[in-house]
Order: sequence, then structure tokens, then C-alpha cells
Amino acid sequence: MTTSSSPSSSSSSSSPSSAAGVSVPDSKLAAEATALVRDMTDDLIYHHSRRVYWFGSLQGRARGLTFDAELLYIGAMFHDLGLDARFHGSGRRFEVDGADEASRFLRGRGVPEDAVRRVWTAIALHTTPGIPEFMEPEVALVTAGVEYDVLGVGYDSVSASDRAEITALHPRPDFKRRILKAFTDGIAPKPETTFGNVKADVLEHFVPGFSRGDFVQVIRDSPWEE
Repeated sequence: MTTSSSPSSSSSSSSPSSAAGVSVPDSKLAAEATALVRDMTDDLIYHHSRRVYWFGSLQGRARGLTFDAELLYIGAMFHDLGLDARFHGSGRRFEVDGADEASRFLRGRGVPEDAVRRVWTAIALHTTPGIPEFMEPEVALVTAGVEYDVLGVGYDSVSASDRAEITALHPRPDFKRRILKAFTDGIAPKPETTFGNVKADVLEHFVPGFSRGDFVQVIRDSPWEE
């Protein structure tokens, strides 16, 4: 694992690897992760995942955090893998499916369990606001990168020139509409997994007839007698 507050090595991947003073870690693990995610996802998810790494790294630099760039990169690359059609029947939240895939990838390459745990947690919690920011830097920064790229949280904390460099490498044409469609396609087959999380908003907007779970009603309807 490589620890850095502003990663600067170059990648052996065929994809562009440097922008805004941040580079993809130059390691076999990072290159294999890039190849796997490139093969398993479409351009939308691939480019989004790479931007999450860049924006997460810049957020880490701005916050003065020391983080393992390689683990942040793996977390970013795998974070939306659970949206893929192969997981539609899992019955689990897509975040957990992606986290489990990342864990299998890392364990298969002999990565220590503490590192596996950090990556798993980073992916599993990336749509659960208010918690990751208080955890290990890699966990916090995957969420920070996602929130920057999808929601625009802290938009002005990254300079216009840095944003331009990153989006030149990994463009985001029609991104808002396309990512919402990807979310919808990935979670509509298992709507029960959206109970209590932000993805219920997606199905409420885009899936006719969807009825979101009601936490209060679940309590009232529980089998406990008063």
C-alpha cells in the first residue's frame, strides 16, 4: 500500500493517469483494478469512478489528510460496480455488492485484512451521508469524491482549472440524466434495498408505482404488543 497526501506516481494503465497534480498509483494492483472495472462497466461508470478518485484525492489534500492512494483508488473504482446487471438478483444493497467484489479482488491478491476492511467500508457507506467523514481517510474520501462528482458538494473547493483537467481526461456528457438512469436500472429490480437510504428518492422519481418504506409505519406495525 502507498501512503500519500497528494499522490503523484504514474499508472501503468493505458488510461490517462495524471491531472490536477494527482496521479493514479503506479502499481500492479491499481492497473488490474482499472482493467477489471473497465471490462465490467460502461463508459459512464468507468469515467465517473475515475473522477471520484481524482476529486476524493483533491478533497483529501484540501483537508490535510494522509491517505493510502492505492486503497482510495480501489474504493473509487469499485464503488458503483454493484449496479451491474449481474447483481440485480442479489437481494442486497448495490453498495454491499460492490464492496464484496472489491474485497474478493483484494483478498485474491493477498492484501492485508485491515486494508480490505477499509475499502469495503468506503464502498458500503458511500451513499450514507453523515458517517464516512468521521472514519478513516480512505472511507471519508470515497464518499467525498462521490458527493463532489454526483451532487456538487463543495464544488468551489476545486479550482475551475483542476476540474477542467479532470473532466478532459474523463468527460461527463449528459451525466446527471445518465447517472440517474444507471441508479434506476441498478436498483429497480430490488426496490426493498432502498429502505432508509437515499436511493429511495431515485425510484420514487423514476419507477411508476414505487412506494417507499415508512420507518414510522414499520414500528407501528411491528408484532410487539403494547
